[in-house]
Amino acid sequence: MDRKYLTMLAKEYPTIESAAAEIINLSAIRSLPKGTEYFFSDMHGEYEAFLHMLRSASGMIKNKIDTALGKTVSNYDRERLAALIYYPEKELKRLASAEEITDEWRSLTIYRLIIVLEAVSAKYTRSRIRKRVPEDLVYILDELLNVTDDVNKDFYYDEIINSILDTGIAESFIASLCRTIQSLSIDVLHIIGDIYDRGPRADIIMDELMKFHDIDIQWGNHDISWMGAAAGNRALIANVIRISMRYNNFDILEDGYGLNLRALSVFAAETYKDDDCALFMPSTLDDNIYDPVDTRLVAKMHKAITVIQLKLEGQLMKKYPEWEMRDRVMFDRVDFAKGTIVINGREHRLKDSSFPTVDPADPLKLSGGEEELMSVLSASFRHSEKLQRHIRFLYAHGSMYKVSNGNVLFHGCIPLDGNGELQNVWIDMAEYSGRELMDKLDDIANKAYFLPKGAEKDYARDYMLYLWCGAKSPLYGKDKMAFFERYFLDDKELHAEHYNAYYTYSENADVCRRLLGLFVSDVNKGHIINGHVPVKIKNGEHPVKADGRLFVIDGGISKAYQKTTGIAGYTLIFDSHSLNLAEHYPFIPGESERTPKIHLVERLERRANVSDTDKGQDILGQIDDLRELLRAYRTGEIKERQNRIND
Repeated sequence: MDRKYLTMLAKEYPTIESAAAEIINLSAIRSLPKGTEYFFSDMHGEYEAFLHMLRSASGMIKNKIDTALGKTVSNYDRERLAALIYYPEKELKRLASAEEITDEWRSLTIYRLIIVLEAVSAKYTRSRIRKRVPEDLVYILDELLNVTDDVNKDFYYDEIINSILDTGIAESFIASLCRTIQSLSIDVLHIIGDIYDRGPRADIIMDELMKFHDIDIQWGNHDISWMGAAAGNRALIANVIRISMRYNNFDILEDGYGLNLRALSVFAAETYKDDDCALFMPSTLDDNIYDPVDTRLVAKMHKAITVIQLKLEGQLMKKYPEWEMRDRVMFDRVDFAKGTIVINGREHRLKDSSFPTVDPADPLKLSGGEEELMSVLSASFRHSEKLQRHIRFLYAHGSMYKVSNGNVLFHGCIPLDGNGELQNVWIDMAEYSGRELMDKLDDIANKAYFLPKGAEKDYARDYMLYLWCGAKSPLYGKDKMAFFERYFLDDKELHAEHYNAYYTYSENADVCRRLLGLFVSDVNKGHIINGHVPVKIKNGEHPVKADGRLFVIDGGISKAYQKTTGIAGYTLIFDSHSLNLAEHYPFIPGESERTPKIHLVERLERRANVSDTDKGQDILGQIDDLRELLRAYRTGEIKERQNRIND
């Protein structure tokens, strides 16, 4: 081993005893049960529902409460304890106003919370637990959780709890216990894409994710759209604003990210003052709390930004013929005098043909007012400190895919052709497919944001549009994004978007194993975990496919999808014993008793330890390094640094 590295390692472990002690500690950690991994997908801005899933560990905390206290505590009291754990500050305030908080309640609640905390922390080392506990409570909780057998446990608990009551810290102690239970219930959090769009406050979800101790994100096409917008892609800036207008989501734009929409409202009100913009009335799933806007003005803003997006997208689609998207340049195909468009040899009348900013001789050119507006909007996106902070977090913790403990995680698909073979994608004078394609696109996404000005950055930033809506984009995976047809044409056949062949072939177990083989060595134990495509459980679809090799966990957290799916989302839970799917009900604030249905999907042959995980392999590498350091100490190659004894 490199002597320089061993010398650096020796600074942290300066003696044989300290190195040996760490080997023993790491070996003990490898023998512990693996932590519980949670997989979420397609939150689409539904912050209340997602935060409830996170705080409740998708119903698993309630299961722990029932297991630990089911024989001694009534179901009603267990429900109230669950509500307290999920929302401690809110529940304590409610109880205080109802004058239900007494010393007896405080004492009993602390005792019950300690029992639940013991249940959720059983698989962790004491040092791991200390890292999750507020610093000022580490000693107290350490004592409560580690009472030895030769101590009268009930008496010891009573004495500590009485001291907590006497010092007046009971409520803050209870709140800290609740947050610690939440933290210890989820060891690793995997987000399989699409945090943004449709729902009201993706920024609140991002704030919560940034607090989490161990998280990775596989980008979805809606995330990429915001990432591209933050990087300066003007078509995607228009796109994220359009989607927010469509769902009347002003709070995320103005209150969440401080984006200035005044210029858009003034431009839209003036340009479309005599246009009722009836086709562009928003679909309001959630009311704006901070920025209520008259829906008639929203419709005008919606139309204004939609027209701008169609122009900007068309410019990029013409600029890059290798994208094979020339047929998606819709304004080039419109007869503005007649108000019609020809598609597949048939002429269709537009439902709205009033385009005062479009020059029929050059329909993709922005008008002077549109250019000025986009300059203002681009500057607003560029200078939004909170947006840029969230996007940097998406980059720091995100990627196109992740291999984790034998499972392969990506949002959409690995593009396949009609024969089920890997589909080649032409990028920058070369062809890519499979894992090489995913790695290349990961590199492009990073260059779009991080490179300084130059041709390479410009190309990467432009390519983010293809990642958002391109037919061979692994994040989109459909033959077209038919938003023009859905807005302007009545023909339902033209609204259809056909999925990449991956979505058919991946339901075949052999194909899944072949795709797994691109990423992992054991194709019979690993799984592909996707989001992106809502599972229509009410139509008999199931999230587990390909003989258990494929999980599709987009179950409709977004309100926009719940009528289609029949449920309100899935969580995949991978603990040391099994894989389970939590099937969620629509979220109703205050109804914590709506615990999701938990379905056992796969039971492991034996309980998985840390040694069976990627982390276990990393720890094994650390142990090998420390053994090499021990050898160097014992041969005299590196000298121990013993503490001097002062005279």
